[in-house]
Amino acid sequence: MLDETPGARARRNTIGDGLRRAASRYRERAALRYGERAWSFRALDEAADRVAHALLHKGLAKGDRVAAYGRNSDAYLLLWLGTVRAGLVHVPVNYALTPSELGYIVRQSGAKAVISDAALDANLAELQAAGDLMFGHFEDGHFEDGHFEDRLGLDVLATALDETARRAADQDIADTDLAQILYTSGTTAAPKGAMLTHRAILAEYESCIHELDFGPNDKALAALPLYHSAQMHCFSMPQLMAGATTVLLQAPEPATVLRLIEEHGITSFFSPPTVWISLLRHEDFDRRDLSTLRHVYYGASIMPVPVLDELRRRLPNAGPYNCYGQSEIAPLATVLRPEEHLERPASAGRPVLNVETRVVDAEMNDCPPGVQGEIVHRSPQLLTGYWDKPKETAEVFEGGWFHSGDVGVMDEAGYLTIVDRIKDVIKTGGIQVASREVEEALFTHPAVSEVAVIALPDPKWVEAVTAVVVLRRDQAATEADLIEHARQTLAPFKLPKRVFFVEALPRNTAGKLLKRELRKSFAEQVD
Repeated sequence: MLDETPGARARRNTIGDGLRRAASRYRERAALRYGERAWSFRALDEAADRVAHALLHKGLAKGDRVAAYGRNSDAYLLLWLGTVRAGLVHVPVNYALTPSELGYIVRQSGAKAVISDAALDANLAELQAAGDLMFGHFEDGHFEDGHFEDRLGLDVLATALDETARRAADQDIADTDLAQILYTSGTTAAPKGAMLTHRAILAEYESCIHELDFGPNDKALAALPLYHSAQMHCFSMPQLMAGATTVLLQAPEPATVLRLIEEHGITSFFSPPTVWISLLRHEDFDRRDLSTLRHVYYGASIMPVPVLDELRRRLPNAGPYNCYGQSEIAPLATVLRPEEHLERPASAGRPVLNVETRVVDAEMNDCPPGVQGEIVHRSPQLLTGYWDKPKETAEVFEGGWFHSGDVGVMDEAGYLTIVDRIKDVIKTGGIQVASREVEEALFTHPAVSEVAVIALPDPKWVEAVTAVVVLRRDQAATEADLIEHARQTLAPFKLPKRVFFVEALPRNTAGKLLKRELRKSFAEQVD
């Protein structure tokens, strides 16, 4: 419900208002670079207005959902900015999803329109055939004659660049209105749509700016997918609000990332551990001048301490920040700052500005320091619920706290350490084993480049500790070598019963390791 009291508009605080404030403050300064195109803060704000007007003029109305199905580009970011400026609800979709997975999200969210990369049009065939959706493109799109009479016919980039195009009038939007339905990754079940309001997302931006030291002197490289909450809401958007310049890249190809850091004097870069590992292993890592890096961020999955140690050694001028959270909290929950890494390198840090966190037992009692329990949160950053899933919403907020599904321990100073996802804890012979602990032990072997530890069915142990390993180039190790190495630091019941060697570990386009795929693949091999 809109606030109709005197001065309501003057007090309003939406994402579009935040963009307008940044444009008013930083004006002609460089905000975004993508390929050969550069956008000032003022130009981004004006372009968002043009895109907003085009969306509304094509027949969409406040509250309608707009699915965004594409790779990173300036047009992708502009659609997001135009969507929230228009009072519409943005629904980001992983561009790597199959047509059926894409169809599920579009239908489950009740999207009225789909904006896509032209290169992905073939995946839209089933949705197009239904005839009840409108379609547009991020740029250079075209539709074959006769296919979509009800299409938007929108080219986002062309609209944004057209200085003669009309700009949207100010919309009646409240900060309690939905801004985005952000679908969980779906690595364990059908994805759920986390409903995030303008208020929740802006509260998270405030936490990010405060905890991650963003400012107008930053030059950030954004290479992870913008459809994912980490890149969009933990980095690119808060950095935009804080006046930083962002160089946007379509994908985190190691040679390109390293080249752009050198060419643009990048000071800030985020990636999950899998991407950091690929950068550290690339031959250009020591050839390029990376000395401008001052802030290096990691998150989305647990960083092995040996990899963190290597990163700190090889980037001595850069301070590491461990960022932990999940989509439902928009996504930042805790941060371990650079000065805190010395004493607690394996910790996820302490709750950020707008988050309260506990570690609890099954009865919601606080666990004593050092005792494992489930991580729960309270925060204005949280989702209002899962779209059209009241049962799941009630379950996740049971007891008045948001249940993360992660297992952790908290020390006496309030620092959190992530033990594992609840689903990734291995119960072998009746004893629980954290996959992370086994991974840490194996990572210290000099031949190991990457490792994932999973549970596989076993007639004796019920679940057998199983390691899937990628070896470093030109190095060798056997199953027996790795098990013997792990024996030096792990109790016998924690040792892998089997070790499989692979060329690469499966991950999604956001760099998150897909243990579900490993469990499925290797369960078939041991049956």
